[in-house]
Amino acid sequence: MRITLLIVDDHEVVRSGLKAVLSNTEIEIVAEAANGTDAIAKAIEHDPHVVLLDIRMAELDGLATLEKIREERPDQRIVMLSTYDNPTYVARSVALGAADYVLKGAPREVLIKSITRAAKDESPDANSMLRYVKNAMARRKDRGDNNEIPLTNRELQVLRHIALGLSNREIGNSLDISIETVKEHVQNILRKSDANDRTQAAVWAVRKGLV
Repeated sequence: MRITLLIVDDHEVVRSGLKAVLSNTEIEIVAEAANGTDAIAKAIEHDPHVVLLDIRMAELDGLATLEKIREERPDQRIVMLSTYDNPTYVARSVALGAADYVLKGAPREVLIKSITRAAKDESPDANSMLRYVKNAMARRKDRGDNNEIPLTNRELQVLRHIALGLSNREIGNSLDISIETVKEHVQNILRKSDANDRTQAAVWAVRKGLV
């Protein structure tokens, strides 16, 4: 299967390295972009199977670019590429519709497998960080009979997203609920956890072993 790929990274040496890594595979690099604005235009122009998108870029970062590409092309498969195994980055990538999240230091076969699975619209590999975080975000029924945790399962789910640094809009996208519903859950969480703000609620969640 021929897989067309758009590479987006603001460092030319990284793009050159990726081209070398992906040479002699079924993956064909049809375009490159050095910033988010150019990436959006080239995704529309070249219609690639997959966009390989760097997180940290000076002009329109990868997460903002991910969101804008998905707005223009809702079915576009996008694999995030990052130096950082930051769970907040991964969680935001989940909420914004990324197909996978791969570290720049990952072995060649991991990167190739990630791009191939994305192109085939398959779930990430079982060892993928994105899959792990996505499953953790989706968990609901793990409170047991712990009466010290006064939250409903849905409130626990929202709290995990808060602890990962997601905005109300990103939480709504991730859980497929309205922003108004998210706000209601957040207020309930703050009240029940006796927290003054989202940061205090996140600290409370960590202390209770909820995230």
